Amino acid sequence: MVHVIDIDDPADPRLDDFRDLNSSDRRPDLPGGKGLVVAEGVLVVQRMLDSRFPLHAMLGVDRRLGELADDLRDTGWAGLSPDVPYYRTDADVMAEVVGFHLNRGVLGVAYRPEPLDVVEVIEKATTVAVLEGVNDHENIGSMFRNAAGLGVDAVLFGKGCADPLYRRAVRVSMGHVLRVPFAHADQWPHDLDTLRDRGFQLISLTPNPEAMPLAEAMTGEKVALLLGAEGPGLTEQAMRATDVRARIPMAPGTDSLNVATAAAMAFYERVRIPG
Repeated sequence: MVHVIDIDDPADPRLDDFRDLNSSDRRPDLPGGKGLVVAEGVLVVQRMLDSRFPLHAMLGVDRRLGELADDLRDTGWAGLSPDVPYYRTDADVMAEVVGFHLNRGVLGVAYRPEPLDVVEVIEKATTVAVLEGVNDHENIGSMFRNAAGLGVDAVLFGKGCADPLYRRAVRVSMGHVLRVPFAHADQWPHDLDTLRDRGFQLISLTPNPEAMPLAEAMTGEKVALLLGAEGPGLTEQAMRATDVRARIPMAPGTDSLNVATAAAMAFYERVRIPG
């Protein structure tokens, strides 16, 4: 199911989709450029294969090809077509191509499919994470990993968020950004009305000590949890659009939690006390 091609020249143009991954202006995953999605490592490539992101090519060492052999033979994988190339090379060539030494030994690249819309991703959801101004790729990746592990059905991106398909976000999420549905709320914060119209209780998380404890605030059968950027948090405009403001109780002398940590605690609270 995969076409293995041996390459020993790092300048080979067939490797251009993997080139300069750490370059700020030449990365192949830049939305305004090639707009590819990059998966690093066997596990993330496997999750790409089992996602809505159509695998375009792979670059890796022979050992990783062996580890993926069963997956690549399985015609049940949705993301694989018979002509997908596996460019087989060694670690030194890979390092020269991508711009750094890649311990994981294999990369997959996929095309970005048509984006999902808000209604589409929340149609069957009961728990949704809504982000505003979250511009750190590692936090976004962590939140997707937390969301997958704690039963969050979808993620919505409001104003000012970083690209969830940036290579680092995909890597930190362990590939779950490829599997947990997400959409961008282009009419922010008015798209929150779409959630409310479909029965979601909208909860904004804030460290404000006057806010209700999250365990008491979460009462809806369907819940949307709003989280803001590190430092400023949610805007007042976004919080006014929610039904309740809630806080995670913290020890005296602390003012906030990392947003990905706060998200994990909120997701767990949702699992512990479902609506």
